[in-house]
Amino acid sequence: MSTLLSSVVIIAKPICTRLWLWSVLTDLVQGEFMQLGSKETENERFAHYFTKTYRKTASLIANSLKAVAVLSGADEQMVELSFQYGRNLGLAFQFVDDLLDFVSSSEAMGKPAAADLKLGLATAPVLFACEKFPELNPMILRRFREPGDVERAYELVHKSQGLGQTRFLARKHCIEALRLASQIAESPYQKGLIVVGDFVLNRMK
Repeated sequence: MSTLLSSVVIIAKPICTRLWLWSVLTDLVQGEFMQLGSKETENERFAHYFTKTYRKTASLIANSLKAVAVLSGADEQMVELSFQYGRNLGLAFQFVDDLLDFVSSSEAMGKPAAADLKLGLATAPVLFACEKFPELNPMILRRFREPGDVERAYELVHKSQGLGQTRFLARKHCIEALRLASQIAESPYQKGLIVVGDFVLNRMK
């Protein structure tokens, strides 16, 4: 019986790995296609943005941790905890990245400031800013293509609460990731998960 179980595990591991790779690649491709489009209404845009952010960034982290848990023989509860930790950490990481696009220098970021706007992308700070400045809506729909759109959108984001709301959103998901990590038994690995969460939070400072 033990030999049979060992054989099943040996067969299952490469299957699990292939399924994980398929899931991550599917999410990544779908996320890239979603990035090319936009939605008409504010609620649709936020839902679109959250789904795109999960597929482009958080899915890789979440499914990587899930795969490690499965391959190491963890129980279902730990597998789900690993996935949710990675999902929240990945979302927080991307929200911080979107925030830094508006507040960090080109040298610190390694890319030009307002790079997302120049690519025609409306990230969390812009979507939140729309609540105070509806004039951003037509800019989003035309993907900031008209002369002066990028500069005006950048200015309006800084005049709004968009950066603070994005910071709050990132902190919320990062704190949830840390809460999940705290449920794991103390070990150097558990401490590593907490350190990574702290790193994501500290990127905002």
